[in-house]
Amino acid sequence: MNLSNLQPAEGSTHNQNKRVGRGEGSGKGGTAARGHKGAKSRSGYSKKIGFEGGQMPLQRRVPKFGFKNINRVEYQGVNLDTLQALVDNGMVTDTVDMSVFVTNRLATKNEVVKILGRGELKAKLKVSAHKFTATAKAAIEAAGGEAVTL
Repeated sequence: MNLSNLQPAEGSTHNQNKRVGRGEGSGKGGTAARGHKGAKSRSGYSKKIGFEGGQMPLQRRVPKFGFKNINRVEYQGVNLDTLQALVDNGMVTDTVDMSVFVTNRLATKNEVVKILGRGELKAKLKVSAHKFTATAKAAIEAAGGEAVTL
């Protein structure tokens, strides 16, 4: 060890930054390393998200269209082949209701369930759901079951 390679112990120093705006003698006085004029040199400056230096931002240049219906009801769809798979796996025997959908993770307790007509249903089931498609209702009744709207 000699004077040319002395350094403080590991972890004993924290702030390695030069303190700006503390007089000319520090070498970082005057403009405090912010340059001359412009928004970035001012106090309180913060760049807005999407700001493009005064150019019309992309978010405002692009045309808008359509609308979002705030009253839209989002249904969780469950198909007939899914119900048949539950029967085949021995998870249901005669009735299918919200508790069955929740336990088998086909829907959560707050979702609105709609039975859809994909696949075929061979089992005789009493299905309780919020909505049915016409084909699903017909298929359930053709298999000897019952479609109950909640």
